[in-house]
Amino acid sequence: MSHFSFEIDSRDGLARRGRIVTPRGAIATPAFMPVGTAGTVKAMLPGSVAATGADIVLGNTYHLMLRPGARRIADLGGLHRFMNWDGPILTDSGGYQVMSLAALRRISEDGVRFRSHIDGSEHMLGPESSMEIQALLGADIVMAFDECTPFPAEEGVAAESMRLSMRWARRSREAFGDRPGYALFGIQQGSIFTDLREESSKSLQEIGFEGYAIGGLAVGEGQARMFEVLDTAPGMLPDDRPRYLMGVGKPDDLVGAVARGVDMFDCVLPSRSGRTGQAFTRRGVVNIRNARHRADPRPLDPDCACPACRGYSRAYLHHVNKAGEIIASMLLTWHNLHYYQQLMAGLRDAIGAGTLARFTTAFRAGQAEGDLAPL
Repeated sequence: MSHFSFEIDSRDGLARRGRIVTPRGAIATPAFMPVGTAGTVKAMLPGSVAATGADIVLGNTYHLMLRPGARRIADLGGLHRFMNWDGPILTDSGGYQVMSLAALRRISEDGVRFRSHIDGSEHMLGPESSMEIQALLGADIVMAFDECTPFPAEEGVAAESMRLSMRWARRSREAFGDRPGYALFGIQQGSIFTDLREESSKSLQEIGFEGYAIGGLAVGEGQARMFEVLDTAPGMLPDDRPRYLMGVGKPDDLVGAVARGVDMFDCVLPSRSGRTGQAFTRRGVVNIRNARHRADPRPLDPDCACPACRGYSRAYLHHVNKAGEIIASMLLTWHNLHYYQQLMAGLRDAIGAGTLARFTTAFRAGQAEGDLAPL
């Protein structure tokens, strides 16, 4: 089996264009990973996801361990076969979901004891069990088990949380073992505190990982503060490894983070928005539920090549959304994921050409112009 690798072929300022190579295929970076929480990107077939340009999808350890169970998925040939996705899969560790349970969980040095949101059954998840579950799933990129520090948090609380995550990161590395072709990513924590982010980064590099994530952002701090953290956080991590900003985000979040040296992203926003009538376009967000679309013969975006824009009018999309038809979620999700992948491709091209600043200016001008402007 070939090894996991990462190479950078172009730079523009702090931004990097490159590719991650896995035995299941290459991932062009900067990359956006559609979220397939329970073994499916909602309202999409796997082939449709690939048709948008996605090289990799994300699966969720917490949800899959509870239903249908990691052992069952392994017995059925692993997550790739189970969900009919041939490309690489990244799985999160389950830590974020477990931490969000609040009253239903108890944290200790060993891990987190929690009750299932499905049936109330009790479970224990820690570094060792998270690594075991992700191995059973067959994920190509595995995330270290960590605690996502809540926001806001006092510096002392953030420090304690980060150091627990670093101890768990070492145990995750040991439990992951020697698995050629697979990668384990460590997760930088430290909330909005630069010194804690530096301490976390040093700890992770002492352990050694195939890639590094930036965690604990997009949790309520707002874009301005997130960008303040990202002005320094990516540069604390090794230059020759991929950098993954977890759970981000809106299109302008991605553009700003790429300019600050981030290589990978995931977010439920494009698929969730597609199911609630929101479409991302080069002119900003379109709410297809608005009455002004009910007799509009135009496509969402005449320059978009997705099926929603090639074959359907805004009036039709408005109608099926208001009628609660499943095709509304299918078409708008496809459009949103296509838009995100086109945005990433545009960023990669701009980095390669050394024109990222020009691309960013044009992107922001289009978003500011708004959907009410003539197409």
